Amino acid sequence: MNPLERSAQFLRNFKSDFIKGVDAQDLINISKGKYRYTVFDPEVAKAAQKGYEGTSAADFVSKASGQGYAVGDPVKVGKAQNVAEFLGRYSAQLATDVLSDGTRQFYWRYNHPLAIGQKVIETNVPGLKNLKSPLDRALLGGAVGAPIAASLGIFDITNPGELFRPKGYAQSYAEKGSQDRRKTAEPGLEMFERFFLGRRGRPLKYETAKQDIPDLTPQRYAKALRNQYQDRGVFGMGLLKGTTENIEGYPEVRVVGFPVGLQAVGATAGGITGLKTAGKLGLVSPIASRKSIIKGAAVTLAGSLGGAATGKTLNIAIASANRPKYLTTQDYMQG
Repeated sequence: MNPLERSAQFLRNFKSDFIKGVDAQDLINISKGKYRYTVFDPEVAKAAQKGYEGTSAADFVSKASGQGYAVGDPVKVGKAQNVAEFLGRYSAQLATDVLSDGTRQFYWRYNHPLAIGQKVIETNVPGLKNLKSPLDRALLGGAVGAPIAASLGIFDITNPGELFRPKGYAQSYAEKGSQDRRKTAEPGLEMFERFFLGRRGRPLKYETAKQDIPDLTPQRYAKALRNQYQDRGVFGMGLLKGTTENIEGYPEVRVVGFPVGLQAVGATAGGITGLKTAGKLGLVSPIASRKSIIKGAAVTLAGSLGGAATGKTLNIAIASANRPKYLTTQDYMQG
């Protein structure tokens, strides 16, 4: 066997073992029947190194083997046989954690728009709870959650050079005394605060914010700051308030201090519609294969992205209508 053939064989074996690892961890998670799954769970490493023995907390059918389990049945999973299987197990746990906000829910269950949005999705698509696999639920939930997160304005996916800093807002950890607070001195803390805590920072001073947002006016800037810092909102507690113009000129509601705009609302509605469509197509069910679930997630993602695009179009239309209309030179000459 020549080097090229050996490399090809290695990749085939790696892929096969990696998938075995994914299926093994998903089987363990299904049998446990937990509400949250975090990549920091020490049981993941323990099971990979020594194997897992337990009893099933739910009735389910293993996607890998087709074996059926009832509540109380013994579940036994061997240890990871190689690096590929080990990576597969942690990849399954990481995907389940990230896409279902497993770790983050310990911090902001119901005090962040994403967590509230997740509850809205679960309420409108009750069949999602019938899926036994945490990874399947995470894939489908993430197909809605990712566009929602990208639409909240907490981070700007088009600005990786500044760690996804949103337009018009400062880095939280800029150098002390810095005149331009668009640069950070603590990249790690910045990313943690932006993506884990879900915070977008404070507004930049007007002159710097206008460099980010060329059509920003002093009037809109002042209005946005009044809404953020002075408006007490519904019941005078500041927990729920809104404005017809945020710093970018778009309508926005703030839920316990976090922004929610029409784009995020559209992503949620579109994702729910896509998820229901995937169910009607037979792609999402407790007995659906992983390939079918992935197709269902693609349909869900398409619906969520479509809803986000609709919300963004409405945002642009409203922002355009809110801008002051000035007379042209021709209007003055005719007058």
